[in-house]
Amino acid sequence: MLINCKGQLIDLSTPKVIGVMNVTPDSFFDGGKYKNEYEIVTRAGKILTEGATFLDIGAYSSRPGADFVSEQEEIDRIVPAIEIILKHFPEALLSVDTFRAEVAKASIESGAALINDITAGELDDKMFDVIAHYNVPYIMMHMRGNPQTMQTMTQYEDIVKEMLFYFSGKVKKARSLGINDLILDPGFGFAKTTEQNYEVLQKMELFNVLDLPVLAGISRKSMIYKTLNIIAQEALNGTTVINTIALTKGAKILRVHDVKEAMECVTLFNKMTL
Repeated sequence: MLINCKGQLIDLSTPKVIGVMNVTPDSFFDGGKYKNEYEIVTRAGKILTEGATFLDIGAYSSRPGADFVSEQEEIDRIVPAIEIILKHFPEALLSVDTFRAEVAKASIESGAALINDITAGELDDKMFDVIAHYNVPYIMMHMRGNPQTMQTMTQYEDIVKEMLFYFSGKVKKARSLGINDLILDPGFGFAKTTEQNYEVLQKMELFNVLDLPVLAGISRKSMIYKTLNIIAQEALNGTTVINTIALTKGAKILRVHDVKEAMECVTLFNKMTL
């Protein structure tokens, strides 16, 4: 449960939090909020001050039906954000949310410490080579299709069994290339119906058979707010409940918009378990 981030060993045997900042105009919750240096630095400072171990930056919205963004535009959004954050917070461990190898390469060379790939290399066959070359931790998520098509690809015979098969293949490929630090993300909301999301949550401890840390990215997602008949902006309480359940199911990282509340979940969970 140790991962190496730029020479710093992070122990995931106790849960950690990764705070989200999207430098996009159209992300489902925080799109358009962080457009200039002041807004980026303010948000990054809040994430880090509230206790997040990692800060996850995205420059291509992966919400269902999101607009296509060119590779160059994604790089032009992400690299300046990385540089701004590291100028003000040089010790920050930045994760970049991308499924493109060239974006990952540019991000790592600009100072990113992890890559968070929603497709686990499915949409760019060069991604694994980039991860292996730079030897950075790699978050591999389960999904089908792409952000434009994924919600039409929700047919499974046994969703958790198929996800385990998917991950076992990805882990085998990564290990063959010498990739050491892997994190699994079940991909709540990606090519899954609301009912399937809750089935995966209910059975999430089964992913521990792969002996890798599991990330839960459930923050303010539609599986919460649609179930409660509210909007994403009202889904903090529901997020806290689901994050707590995820911790009891073995999640080692919570990926969230609201760091303070997630840290409180972790603190109380640790009180119960340590």
